[in-house]
Amino acid sequence: MTALPPPEILYEQRGIVIFNKPPGLLTQAPPGIDSLELRARQFLTKRDEAPSKIYLTPVHRLDRPVSGIVVFARNVRAAKRVSAQFQNRSVTKKYLARVAGCIDPDEEMLEDFMRKVPDEARSEIVPEGSEGAKRAVLKFSVKERSEHWTLVEIELLTGRTHQIRLQFANRGNAILGDALYGSDFEFGEQTVDLRQRQIALHAWQIEFDHPIDDERVELEVMPEWK
Repeated sequence: MTALPPPEILYEQRGIVIFNKPPGLLTQAPPGIDSLELRARQFLTKRDEAPSKIYLTPVHRLDRPVSGIVVFARNVRAAKRVSAQFQNRSVTKKYLARVAGCIDPDEEMLEDFMRKVPDEARSEIVPEGSEGAKRAVLKFSVKERSEHWTLVEIELLTGRTHQIRLQFANRGNAILGDALYGSDFEFGEQTVDLRQRQIALHAWQIEFDHPIDDERVELEVMPEWK
């Protein structure tokens, strides 16, 4: 197999390794397709001189055009314990995003009902009680304003497919570069393959309990565009 670019390791300790995912790259993919998992597996196998296939699995994922922090587990115990924290919402994740327009309130809570569109790689806002509808809640604070965009920090209180992207776009504040949800701003490198283009959304901060040591892991990494 052709050597892939090595991933950027942000943290590594006893069953946990955390990477900074570049935009335009899948977190996980079928065998033979480039992804963060494949790059990490290739790198760690070579670095550790592993004699056989290593255990490595992401405990959460980021959308392909999104950059930032992704946590991987190196053993089953770590995977189960960190996954449980994601499921019971004891993990704190924060994102940075540049969204279209000048948002007025300094802080706000967004609440909608949304669902995955069948057979399509997108979600939609729907009335409460609609078939497949799930409650979506996030809160954000404004960090910077310009004439055409606003920089916001976002904390997800629920985890729905494309939640941040859809909730802001639904209010006329699409994330810059996110053509899927109506953005007409060009952002980042304009690659030939539209799937490899980035949007102005970055997972920049995470806090969770280490699955082995029980110490609180607190990590942050700023996006290149900030």
